[in-house]
Amino acid sequence: MTRVSIIGTGAVGRALEAGLQGKGGYEVRSASHDEREVRDAAAWGDVIILAVPLAAVDDVLKTIGDGGRGKVVVDVTNDFGETPPTSRAEELQAKAPAARVVKAFNTVFAKHMASGKVKGEAVSLFVAGDDASAKKQVMDLGRSIGFLPVDAGPLKNSRFLESLGMLNIKLGFGPSKYGEDIGFRLVGA
Repeated sequence: MTRVSIIGTGAVGRALEAGLQGKGGYEVRSASHDEREVRDAAAWGDVIILAVPLAAVDDVLKTIGDGGRGKVVVDVTNDFGETPPTSRAEELQAKAPAARVVKAFNTVFAKHMASGKVKGEAVSLFVAGDDASAKKQVMDLGRSIGFLPVDAGPLKNSRFLESLGMLNIKLGFGPSKYGEDIGFRLVGA
């Protein structure tokens, strides 16, 4: 059984932990601010999910050190600032070249991450990455929760996933004010 480490215990981290442990049946360890706890969790897990604010990613990477070498590292972040020329996931891969970075879970509001559903309907989990086996692992994690996984292609496509994540946030809290009970599903795939 794949062991999953979740770095971050906010709404996203707690929701993913509940979904992966509950529905998914995975063994999950969470860590938050304590550096030793973060290092130990990263060393223990086969998959490391970074459920931290974007501004904390660099510090977490420093704390993890070689604990991410060869492991699947899932970037769940969204950038609320200006759109950069590359994705944050690509930047993460450049900072952690020995890791197998995958972008996923960033296009879904935290309250739906434990079930993979919005109003009883499964939503798509868009997964981008350059390592096929790492993507498959993350897609299996999502499927176990209740998501409909979609292979979104190489890691460079995470640029579009980050934009889709921001669109979801804007639809939920922008002028339309649809709230958090919305989600995306790819049909016909």
